[in-house]
Amino acid sequence: MFKWLLLFAGAGLFYLWIKGKKQAQFNAENSPKPNRNKPEKVTVPEVMVQCQCCKVHLPKSEAFTCEDRFYCSKAHLHALDSDGWVGDAQWRISPNQDLRPENVIPDLVVIHHISLPPGEFRNQSSSQHIVDFFQNKLDPNKHPYFAEIADQKVSSHFLIARSGDLIQFVSTQYKAWHAGVSSFFGRERCNDFSIGIEMEGDGDSPFEAAQYQVLVNLIAKLAVTYPHLQFAGHSDIAPDRKTDPGIYFDWKKFQKETSIPLERLPFGLSPR
Repeated sequence: MFKWLLLFAGAGLFYLWIKGKKQAQFNAENSPKPNRNKPEKVTVPEVMVQCQCCKVHLPKSEAFTCEDRFYCSKAHLHALDSDGWVGDAQWRISPNQDLRPENVIPDLVVIHHISLPPGEFRNQSSSQHIVDFFQNKLDPNKHPYFAEIADQKVSSHFLIARSGDLIQFVSTQYKAWHAGVSSFFGRERCNDFSIGIEMEGDGDSPFEAAQYQVLVNLIAKLAVTYPHLQFAGHSDIAPDRKTDPGIYFDWKKFQKETSIPLERLPFGLSPR
């Protein structure tokens, strides 16, 4: 009896082996043939980038970008970062800068106007000349006026072009060379404690609506880091030398759209 059991068990195992072998052969014959002409798909690892503002790492595909910089959120893209740079501005670093005096935090914004060549923004896009001027790259052969100023070493923290483009040259933590000999209610050397904003324009033309909008947005960003800012024109701190931003800068519009308290506009809202 035991022999018969062994015989039946052996036969059963042999049957299962034969069946499994046939199934494997069937699967192999009916599986899809690889396309030898089609290259194999290679999985590329996700490129990681770093947020310019908070330094967190994130996939490049999820980042917000401006120029060659990356940000983890729109809030960080549109903010003034801890190094004093605005994320959504064009960065064009000027060599004309130096350290602020120790423990000095800017508490004044000085508004200027600039046009290179004077007044020619009406006929052509000329903001690149201002960028070249602040970077000491202005070609004196391109215009007679450039030959007069090419050796000057000046800068500003920001330029707002007629188009509404925002360009930053110097970190707000550093001193830009924009005010020159100046005084704000007895405080000399305004560069030490101020932020300079240039509006592309002259004393004979109104500024563009786009410029005011960018200016208002910029002031909101600055106010987060510098909540006690006061505001003045270049002519207010250097009245014997300067006339900018001029009579066409609308101080009332500026105050209304920024909601700056009147006491932070110590020279008033009248055109000047």
